[in-house]
Amino acid sequence: MKYIYIVILLVLPWGLYAQEDSIDVDSEEEKIKNWSLTGYVKDFRTVLFNPNSDNIILDNLVHNRLNFEWYPNEKWTFKAEMRNRIFYGNLVQLDTAYADRVSNANNDVLDMSAVLLDRNAMVVHSMFDRLSVNYSNGAWNVRLGRQRINWGINLLWNPNDIFNSYSFTDFDYEERPGSDALLVQYYTGVASSVEIAIKAFTKKEEIVAAGLWKFNKGNYDFQLLSGVAYEDVVIGGGWAGNIKNAGFKGEFSTFIPYSDNGDSVSFTGTLGIDYSFPNSTFVAAGLLFNTNGTTGQLDLTQSGLTAGSNSGSSLTAKNLYPYQYAMFGQVSYPFTPIFSGAISVVYSPSEDQAVFVNPTFTASVTQNLDFDVVAQLFALNYQGDYQLLSKSLFLRLKRSF
Repeated sequence: MKYIYIVILLVLPWGLYAQEDSIDVDSEEEKIKNWSLTGYVKDFRTVLFNPNSDNIILDNLVHNRLNFEWYPNEKWTFKAEMRNRIFYGNLVQLDTAYADRVSNANNDVLDMSAVLLDRNAMVVHSMFDRLSVNYSNGAWNVRLGRQRINWGINLLWNPNDIFNSYSFTDFDYEERPGSDALLVQYYTGVASSVEIAIKAFTKKEEIVAAGLWKFNKGNYDFQLLSGVAYEDVVIGGGWAGNIKNAGFKGEFSTFIPYSDNGDSVSFTGTLGIDYSFPNSTFVAAGLLFNTNGTTGQLDLTQSGLTAGSNSGSSLTAKNLYPYQYAMFGQVSYPFTPIFSGAISVVYSPSEDQAVFVNPTFTASVTQNLDFDVVAQLFALNYQGDYQLLSKSLFLRLKRSF
């Protein structure tokens, strides 16, 4: 049965795409249809270079995503989204715990994942990362189930994202992780609302529950949050507005321990500014201050800076980056309607003087077919000389339907 299921996962998306041209969008069936099925298929290739030798490690991923929505009436919506992935290559072969690591990454209290195959140099894994029911009535909106509670504002680091933080190196997971949670929203105006959310838990140390107030004042959108997260009282907030024609955003959270676990008060704050030029060049810059980060040398085994899309590194809003200070810069430019490029750099003025460089190139082959080339480089200053600790190249072909 596992092999039959794998074949269905791979063939279904391409079959749906092939049928698109034959669908009569003006038919009565389309007019009354109260559900939708979208998604994509990716072929993702990873090349890891060993800076100290000529060895090259190859990793491969075939990734299918299915997004299903059913809306029986204007008040109720049911959503189910799943990731179906086939991993194969050197990394799978070398890592005996690869299947367990992939299965546990981005899961939550409820186990909605399954390893369908773990044999030789191949792992097949499926997971529901969205499974929720939503009720909307006037100013009220209530959503229960696995969902993404997106309270972040800034481009790269989000101290307000206390429910489902993510690593920016995991660029291949555009949807980002979700949480098993209850979210209640009440809209008090066009740009103002009150939200209350609580994440599912099995023991008190895992409790994450908070309230968020959004409002607009002086052409700025503000938000304030308060709650508890993993044995800390959390107080935070943020803003988004403009300084002339440039976007200006800020976000911060303070974590105050309420249990005797040895932790001290910590603070995470970010600032960001971005600007789009008339020729469509986009530039952005940001700062991070993270009291739980280090100003000394980094323990690379605990850094969470593993390149790629399957590092499984565990980050929280309390510690979004391994260094206490970090500066971020990004430039992107569409060379033509088809080709575009970007480069992002993160520098940490620590003892390591760490530099993370992330160039990307994208080609929109057709309306539903994209090709990306992405590199990730991480270097540290050791005794006055920079040493390249990791060097990775990623090739991604994505077809949406």
